[in-house]
Amino acid sequence: SNSKMSKVIASAAVKNIGVIGAGQMGNGIAQVAASAGFNVILSDVNQKGLDLGKATIEKSLSRFVKKGVFDDAKATEIASKIDYKIGLKEFGDVDVAIEAAPESEALKNSIFSELDAVTPEHCMLASNTSSISITRIAAATKRPEQVIGMHFMNPPPLMKLIEVINGMATCEQTFKTCTELCDVMGKTVAVSQDRPGFIANRILMPMINEAFYALMEGVGEAKDIDTAMKLGTNQPMGPLTLADFIGLDTCLAIMRVLNNGLGDSKYRPCPLLVQYVDAGWLGRKTGKGVYEY
Repeated sequence: SNSKMSKVIASAAVKNIGVIGAGQMGNGIAQVAASAGFNVILSDVNQKGLDLGKATIEKSLSRFVKKGVFDDAKATEIASKIDYKIGLKEFGDVDVAIEAAPESEALKNSIFSELDAVTPEHCMLASNTSSISITRIAAATKRPEQVIGMHFMNPPPLMKLIEVINGMATCEQTFKTCTELCDVMGKTVAVSQDRPGFIANRILMPMINEAFYALMEGVGEAKDIDTAMKLGTNQPMGPLTLADFIGLDTCLAIMRVLNNGLGDSKYRPCPLLVQYVDAGWLGRKTGKGVYEY
């Protein structure tokens, strides 16, 4: 990564974290940050988004209490560390901003250029994107050396991994702040180059896509494909069950990113996967995908 020194904050000095987007990734990231003791501002474009995010966090915290991970007092303390705000006007004191908005490059560019204008000059700007180039997002700001990819897995409170991605301009100090922050949040880091799909999706999505080809070609029925992979390769769930859980539309979108970004025909989305998405059979969230729910 780049040796150019930036004004980016040291991890030990970070107190306030701003999270942009209160959807399923953003509210989970906000919960993780608050659980690690940071003051959090969770921002969304409207009140409805914020209310949904808040309800999800409260449900998740009460599940942790039921499981005995911590008590009610701790859950209340974590919840009290999160402030809910519309827009980015309140980001003037934020030390680290983590963007978790929908996967649209135009949207992310506009968010990053606004963050660049409203956050203090020491603020690190991170994106939770799973598919858009960190280098391109960084170029929308005047501080590309302070921009980094911080890709949490879904759901963030439960999943141990964060993929950390340096853009072309990301400096050493930004990388250091980011990886130390992941550690404080109790997460394990895998470092990836800024290439389409990073590491996890680059390997996972073609496996899911291949499972759809096996289904389409009648190599095996869905349950047999899943049983073979689950018990034969020691995965907690088979690839088709996992695809339903992730959302078939999301799987297809990431396959298209790999296909367009890497240009190799081995990333061609399976026609059956395309048809399921066209039919609106997106998995668990719609009640039907490969399986019925």
